[in-house]
Amino acid sequence: MKFLFKQSFGFLLLLLFSSIIFAQEQKIGVVNFQALMESSPQFRQVMESLQDEFQPRQREALAKQKEFEELAEKIQKDAAVMGATERSNAEKDFRELQRDVNRLGTELQEDFNLRRNEEIGKLQRTLLEVVNVYAQNNDFDMVLADGVIYASTSVNITSQILESLQSEFEDSE
Repeated sequence: MKFLFKQSFGFLLLLLFSSIIFAQEQKIGVVNFQALMESSPQFRQVMESLQDEFQPRQREALAKQKEFEELAEKIQKDAAVMGATERSNAEKDFRELQRDVNRLGTELQEDFNLRRNEEIGKLQRTLLEVVNVYAQNNDFDMVLADGVIYASTSVNITSQILESLQSEFEDSE
């Protein structure tokens, strides 16, 4: 029984040391994916493109908002001199305009969020490809991303991949 225990213990020690030696031979990198995405020129380009795409609708919503505010001021200022029918019509117009402003704002926000999510999804897939290519070209055995609590600068490859992204971006222009 003692002999079996010693052999098992020896085998466990051998396994522990071999796994330590094996782990030392591995090349592991860590990427802060969120920082990589937000710092990339591709992200800035996507956000600028979305801003340009939605700017006309934002102007339209702002114009409706201004029209709404002007009507509210007019009703407030002229309420004392308005007749009952005129006041009723003005209040009806006010409510309709308020609904239009709310609807435009909601639709604009929903459409913007939908498009942003589509574009961010495309960008994330591109970034994953760049990370994979970088890892393969630099003989990494493993690259970790989200969920890492701490990574020393010796394994953090975010800045190197960001340089690769910037280079790729400049080449595409």
